[in-house]
Amino acid sequence: MPQISYNEGRSTGMPPSRQLRATPPQRFGSYKGMAENFAGRPPARILVVDDNPDIVMVMRELLSSHGYDVVTVASAEEAATEIQRHTPDLIISDVIMPGKSGFELCRELKEDAATRLIPVVLVTGLSNREDRLQGIECGADDFLHKPIFAAELFARVRSLLRLKEFTDELETAESVLCTLGLSVESRDPYTEGHCERLARLASALGAHLGLDDESIVALRRGGFLHDLGKIAVPDEILKKGADLTPAEWVIMKLHPLTGENICKPLKSLRLVLPIIRSHHEHADGSGYPDGLRGTEIPLLARILQVADIYDAIRTARPYKPALSHETAILAMHKGARAGLWDAELVGEFFSMLSRQKQVA
Repeated sequence: MPQISYNEGRSTGMPPSRQLRATPPQRFGSYKGMAENFAGRPPARILVVDDNPDIVMVMRELLSSHGYDVVTVASAEEAATEIQRHTPDLIISDVIMPGKSGFELCRELKEDAATRLIPVVLVTGLSNREDRLQGIECGADDFLHKPIFAAELFARVRSLLRLKEFTDELETAESVLCTLGLSVESRDPYTEGHCERLARLASALGAHLGLDDESIVALRRGGFLHDLGKIAVPDEILKKGADLTPAEWVIMKLHPLTGENICKPLKSLRLVLPIIRSHHEHADGSGYPDGLRGTEIPLLARILQVADIYDAIRTARPYKPALSHETAILAMHKGARAGLWDAELVGEFFSMLSRQKQVA
């Protein structure tokens, strides 16, 4: 079976020509992979990180022969620059390099929300259990051990790129839903920019409270999706304002359930679903749709609700003018004392705004 065969030649003193032996890339398989890659979409972009120029040359020729767009760099530092310039679909990195190791590069990528979904394959000649555990702990998606068999390389690349494609499709579906959320907002000229402001305020409050990255992302998405269910509310009700009839209120109160049902099929939105369903609940049980009380209301829903109330007070609506920040402070503390929303979160929200003002 064809293979790329090489050692950690830096420690053996072996010349590069002895470290690498590979059958010419045109002999590997057929052009089926190339046809698949060019069918209806741009070729997948693969970033190869290795300081050995001979290995880089062979990896480039092998992967390019299967239709992939291959970019190569010689260090983790160069890789970071290239990823910022043009995000790859897959990264194949050697472990032992001058400067940062492949382990360190992988860990940094997986800790960054902007790059954590890029599959990373670590290539190593190290075989002891501790090294493999270190790779797993730093978040590597797969491993290739030296010598590398070409068939194994292609199989792992195809598998991880399929997974990346599914992830991208989920992100596209979420983007479509967020766009739908904005389309609901656009039906009412009084709420222009509300979703963006709410996403920013709610996620900032989550960060202020020290929540994990997943929760902060959910709050941002919740800002765009919380009122998605209003897509089923007729314009004559949606734009009427506060003076709804009992029958109209029945229709309006269904929007959290409608929004939840629209988003439920996407498992990646699991943390957003409680926000959508419960952002109109009140601490005293007077809210809807479930009449939850106090801490029965999910924390993320309570956080978004505080940001939502503030933005509603500060912007003009059909039934009221825009009010001042000072008025919002008084009104929200009063509402919290009356049992409408979480008093502690209201306090933290204004503490955050005060700190942002001081920093600015």
